[in-house]
Amino acid sequence: MHEILDLTDSNLLRPSRIGTKKPMPHGMVYGNKPDTSNIVPANRVEAFMDKKVRISSTVRGKVIRVTKPKGGWFEVDAGNGKIIAAHFRDYNVTTPVELKGKIVLIEGVAQKQFEASGKAKTGIKIDPKRRLTFEVKGLMVEK
Repeated sequence: MHEILDLTDSNLLRPSRIGTKKPMPHGMVYGNKPDTSNIVPANRVEAFMDKKVRISSTVRGKVIRVTKPKGGWFEVDAGNGKIIAAHFRDYNVTTPVELKGKIVLIEGVAQKQFEASGKAKTGIKIDPKRRLTFEVKGLMVEK
């Protein structure tokens, strides 16, 4: 016995969603919703920290790229060629790669990390380079 193939099946007529980007709507939240009462621009975070090594704050900045979606690892433009390396405190948060280029609000803990380059062990030449990291509790897409 032969089977008859029904070509009017609605699944065959549906457009494919492969390769289409999901829109990132304004106000989309990952993790906890950030507190918007005291926002610091990403290019002013280091100056806002002054001599402190760690601060809790909400930062507004542009996502340069999502480095690892699982765990929410991404980079934010801090201006003047500097980058804030950010990740979620809760590893179960997954950030989409479509976050790239979006303006976001992130709330959490900013921390300065000092890396020594050069010949630190010999004491000849040490050129300390500062790096800013951010442990995110919540992220909201702004634009």
